[in-house]
Amino acid sequence: MTKNSLRELYIEELKDLFSAENQLTKALPKMTKAASSDELRQGFERHLEQTRGHVERLQQIFEMLGEKGTGKKCLGMEGLVKEGAETIGDDFEDAVMDAALISAAQRVEHYEIAGYGTVMAYAELLGESEQASLLRETLQEEKETNEKLTELAKAINVEAQQGDFEGGEEEPRKERRKTRKAA
Repeated sequence: MTKNSLRELYIEELKDLFSAENQLTKALPKMTKAASSDELRQGFERHLEQTRGHVERLQQIFEMLGEKGTGKKCLGMEGLVKEGAETIGDDFEDAVMDAALISAAQRVEHYEIAGYGTVMAYAELLGESEQASLLRETLQEEKETNEKLTELAKAINVEAQQGDFEGGEEEPRKERRKTRKAA
């Protein structure tokens, strides 16, 4: 059956975001565990709580629409999560791993920002002002998370680069990572 209305596209895009957010609730704890920076770990923990709120907002919107959020898998987020998992599996030194995690997280944030911006515009065009407001709130949180990641990256990337100039400290760093992974 051909879908030929903006409303149908809107619902499909919401389902895609719902799937994306649910995938992210499973990926963020792994990213938290892989981070060595306390600030980055805390940021991932805060974003996990926010993400759960995003899922709840989307559920509210589906209730308003008389629809279910299930039935669609977000392949874009699936790919981003797989890339993040590969990053976690790489044997990077602590600060370099944190820089890689920030990079992966910002890809996710940019993907979500694009998705929420689009569905918010659809909601506004469809006259769904209450839904648009909920989506705007989520969009703002995604933008703020991206900004926080950028701020964290400023210090973490410098720390990661300093490792390029230090010699002889590779073994203790690997031991710290092994200890952290075992925990």
